[in-house]
Amino acid sequence: MVHRGEHRDDKTVKQDYRSGHRRSNRSPPGLLESAYEACLAYELAQQGLAVEKQKALPLKYRNVKVDCGYRIDLLAEGKVIIEVKAVNTIHEAQLLSYLKLSGCKIGLLINFNVKVVKVLKNGVRRLVLGFQE
Repeated sequence: MVHRGEHRDDKTVKQDYRSGHRRSNRSPPGLLESAYEACLAYELAQQGLAVEKQKALPLKYRNVKVDCGYRIDLLAEGKVIIEVKAVNTIHEAQLLSYLKLSGCKIGLLINFNVKVVKVLKNGVRRLVLGFQE
């Protein structure tokens, strides 16, 4: 279940959100996803946050970790997942899967083509795993 209320990691989320918004105002739409990801990682690091890029996310199967090719775009402070995508339902489902597999509770789905997004504030959607809406 997903909740958009308060969470103890909201300070990190607010920094991530500000960085995403700052980055989206500086770069034009239409760049490769990897370019936006690199710019956002830079912005987060400039705020003093620890950021891991393209972090492998193994699947646990019968108590064995299996590398299935899942990669988290950005992991901030080891607890907030940031997926840099064009937003549609499959990308939200992907972020929710990453939250479940990683044990992280908060994820941000960031769309840098905000002209086509009406359900997101400034192109950012915040999801919190484990709470009822």
